[in-house]
Amino acid sequence: MLDRVQKNADGYPPYNIEQIASDRLRITLAVAGFSMDDLQITQEDNQLVIRGRSRDEGEGRIFLHRGIAARQFQRAFVLAEGIEVEGAWLDNGLLHVDLRRPQPETRVRTIRINGAGRPVVDGET
Repeated sequence: MLDRVQKNADGYPPYNIEQIASDRLRITLAVAGFSMDDLQITQEDNQLVIRGRSRDEGEGRIFLHRGIAARQFQRAFVLAEGIEVEGAWLDNGLLHVDLRRPQPETRVRTIRINGAGRPVVDGET
């Protein structure tokens, strides 16, 4: 369902892609320190782009160690044809994006059988 993932050189933020049903996937990104206002998800044609831009709240604070990354990022995923983004939510520092491939509609058509070896052309009676 995902054709390819455009890789960041440093792999930030880490993410998982899991199959949650035969026609569904979930992309989960670890975005600790980002709020919903800091995150943006866009889809243009078959490319899903997730961006994070954290506001610098460290002003006036002195960090003895700063191990929680809060830098901006962009992750792009190229989606296979027909994939739909169902929704996204942020929960405990994890951003989840659910994807679905709609099942093709079953088309049933009745073909009329004529006698005497004569084919029927549409519109002919």
